[in-house]
Amino acid sequence: MKDLEEKTISEETIFKGRVVELSVADVRLPNGKIAKRELIKHPGAVGIIPITHDGKIVMVEQYRKPLEKTVVEIPAGKMEVNEPKEETAQRELEEETAQRELEEETGYKASGLELLTSFYTAPGFADEIIHIYVARGLHKQNKPLAQDDDEFINVLEVTLDEAKQLIEEASICDAKTMFAIQYLELEQLKAEEQ
Repeated sequence: MKDLEEKTISEETIFKGRVVELSVADVRLPNGKIAKRELIKHPGAVGIIPITHDGKIVMVEQYRKPLEKTVVEIPAGKMEVNEPKEETAQRELEEETAQRELEEETGYKASGLELLTSFYTAPGFADEIIHIYVARGLHKQNKPLAQDDDEFINVLEVTLDEAKQLIEEASICDAKTMFAIQYLELEQLKAEEQ
């Protein structure tokens, strides 16, 4: 097997924002040549699949400037920067982030969270990892956490069939939400087989 590692020679931060950091790195390729890599660093995020007691999926509708359109997504949010990386502390941070984002974006809290998976969103240029949780035992909060000042959201509760229709209409068009719908569809098929 070939060694495929690209060794960093130098790296320069070009931009450091509230959500991402952009840097350019010079790397030595496995064949000895030098190449440039544009890298986006992100603190990671959590996506939540909230399921109501009657089996509906709680989703959010919001305008996404990079797409120049309104889309429907599962609730999600970024994790805080410079948090502990020890596995137990990391899992606690993910769950805290999931509960916070769920409440801020939908007004619900969950009595149970289950980690489904974690995946990198665009490993060709970004290190963003998103942790997907299912949230059950939802209860509406009388005074939920406030949304971010620059966040404007409509909350929707949809059936699985309605969510699949939103994919057909391209109202749902992001990977984390499509993953969520596919997961729920597979769960439904398993339940029907039993």
